[in-house]
Amino acid sequence: MKLSTTLAAGAAFLLASCGPKTLALPAEPVDRAATCGVVAAAEARAATPDITQPLPFAAQGRILHYALLAGAAGEEFSAEAATRVNARMSELQEEITGGKWEELGPACRAAFPVVENEDVTLPEDRFDAQLGCDEIGDFMSAALRSQEADYGAQLSEYRAVARNLDQTLGPGLRSRAGADLEAQQKARREALSEFAKLGSPVAIMRQCVERYG
Repeated sequence: MKLSTTLAAGAAFLLASCGPKTLALPAEPVDRAATCGVVAAAEARAATPDITQPLPFAAQGRILHYALLAGAAGEEFSAEAATRVNARMSELQEEITGGKWEELGPACRAAFPVVENEDVTLPEDRFDAQLGCDEIGDFMSAALRSQEADYGAQLSEYRAVARNLDQTLGPGLRSRAGADLEAQQKARREALSEFAKLGSPVAIMRQCVERYG
């Protein structure tokens, strides 16, 4: 028995509506960064179809950059905001990857253009460069600590940078911010916020390793 034209059209609509849904980039800053982090992870996984292999390190840096940028929204870095982005990525992952996540790529690149910047330049001021390298390296090392088996070579280089800067950063912080520990921590948060906005954290750390590793 043939379906009527109306029934056939209705069936076609129902079949179409069962497909992946169109997604929109959220306006709320944490959700926007988390959404783009999920999209970046999905793009990286699509380009690395062997699920037994870890994502390229540069791809991990791109994913983490969204949390970095959320934390760097103000003059001082907010670890709380970055942590919230990571939590929301886990919560939003299924919804986003079940939809038309590919369509969000251009919107994410427009919303966070600095993520595309690989041509970074460290500050001319020696202490500013050292402090920023130390802070970005610490952030990346902490974020990827559970994946040491996959990215041990890169994280080892970052730890070497931190060791080499230990002796110079202490006196430099006291000279710049005074002896007060909270003032020194504030200087560290400001440095991390500034460096997060320079460009790719992997590209930044490449220069840091060359200079201080």
